[in-house]
Amino acid sequence: MLVTLSIRDIVLIDRLDLDFASGMSVLTGETGAGKSILLDSLSLALGARGDADLVRHGEPQGQVTAVFDVEPGHPVRGFLKDNDVDDDGDVILRRIQTADGRTRAFINDQPVSAGLMRQAGALLVEIHGQHDDRALVDPDSHRALIDVFGGLSSDVAAVAKAYQTFRSSEKAVSDHEARIEAARNEADYLRASVDELTQLKPEAGEEEQLAARRTDMMAVEKIAGDLSEAYETLNGSASPIPELASLLRRLERKTDQVPNLLGQPVQHLAAALDQLEESRSGLESALRETEFDPRELEAVEERLFALRAASRKYSLPVDELAALADRMATDLADLDAGEDKLAALISAAEQARVDYDQRAAKLSDKRRKAASRLEKAVEAELPDLKLERAKFIVEMTSAPEQRTRSGIDQLEFHVQTNPGTKPGPMMKVASGGELSRFLLALKVCLADKGSAPTLVFDEIDTGVGGAVAEAIGLRLARLAANVQVLTVTHAPQVAARAGGHFLIAKEATDPERVATRVKQIAEDHRSEEIARMLAGSVITEEARAAARKLLTV
Repeated sequence: MLVTLSIRDIVLIDRLDLDFASGMSVLTGETGAGKSILLDSLSLALGARGDADLVRHGEPQGQVTAVFDVEPGHPVRGFLKDNDVDDDGDVILRRIQTADGRTRAFINDQPVSAGLMRQAGALLVEIHGQHDDRALVDPDSHRALIDVFGGLSSDVAAVAKAYQTFRSSEKAVSDHEARIEAARNEADYLRASVDELTQLKPEAGEEEQLAARRTDMMAVEKIAGDLSEAYETLNGSASPIPELASLLRRLERKTDQVPNLLGQPVQHLAAALDQLEESRSGLESALRETEFDPRELEAVEERLFALRAASRKYSLPVDELAALADRMATDLADLDAGEDKLAALISAAEQARVDYDQRAAKLSDKRRKAASRLEKAVEAELPDLKLERAKFIVEMTSAPEQRTRSGIDQLEFHVQTNPGTKPGPMMKVASGGELSRFLLALKVCLADKGSAPTLVFDEIDTGVGGAVAEAIGLRLARLAANVQVLTVTHAPQVAARAGGHFLIAKEATDPERVATRVKQIAEDHRSEEIARMLAGSVITEEARAAARKLLTV
């Protein structure tokens, strides 16, 4: 429910903080005192269109903050979470209106769009009045209201699921027919391409492996000649190693004779021979490792060039050629076995259509019964609201061939205000006062069916009095047993039914400026305000007595 409304510099309001309780609260005051400003301010915080004229004259900006105490499971919390807005604790809507026409919106101190604020506000507050263009008078919402009233949410969900299945099966038929037609048009091309790619058998990663192998073999080919020549020098018939070894043996035999002269040269020569032998062995190993069949290089190049040619031909990376082959093969299979598969898909679509039609027909029947119950419930409220000759009609048309996610029904609330007149849409046929009372009767019947936690009624008692105003007050009080009700009223019979009473008045702040002030009237002073509402500017003792009587009823 709405617990706090804070307004800064909006029209005649300079600074105002109001705390609201549960149940029913009324706002009263003289005409022009600023009651509409309060509702305009609340509407601004709920996401209504901004207007630079709302800013108090001489101020750069105005601001409205509405704080709501919301149950953990309320839909607004899920909505905020889905939109990445923090939903812990109270839900705080804040709107800043600047004098140059710009607005800024915040929910729980996070910047949001006005559209998102408007959606959140609609989940928290419903505003009803003679000129209301939302809520119950919106024909687009009437089908949903009947579903809520009839407890048909599970049926609606089942129809929506059946509709999705039906539409998906229809799309599957359409897509398959398109594939078959395309395959027919490209059959020769497809077959030739599938044959080519099947023979080629491209594999993911193959191009990279072949390119690396080709690079290695070409590099080896360049050094193979030098390796072979070096090895032949050390190991062939012209190798110096045997002659050096023979010379080393002759010198070793003579070393004992002149050790000081030959010792070091013999050691160095022996080490050189060891190094030459190791070099010869290393060259031999390198030659073995670099050995490859030139025909392998040729085969690798042929394969690599074939893959790249196919890549250019089909305008795809080599790694995607295998998937292309699979898709083309599937298209050919669809062409070859398409009629059988198409028949199966058509059969499934037909079954899905039958299932939807059956569920939609059952839902339609339940809606008619719920509509009838709602008509009776609303009409039971009308006599006390001085609409005893009026009729409330749920105009329902069903078009089985026009399938939608919500079923096959279109519903709109119609009224007949007097016998002999033509029924028509509520918004067009009912006068302002009649519309307000129809809305109140509807809201009473729908009060426990998913209503927003706060309902605001703007002068719905205009043009009525006496017993009718009393009946309106009683119904508003009944609503307040389930939800918070805020009512702007001129009817003392309505005001007397409230638990909380706020008096709105204008007060001079300096010789040239006035401001709207709102104060909560204590219970023991409420009779004086209700007496004013009864008597006007001059309050008589009779009015005071009548006020006390209203408060004790």
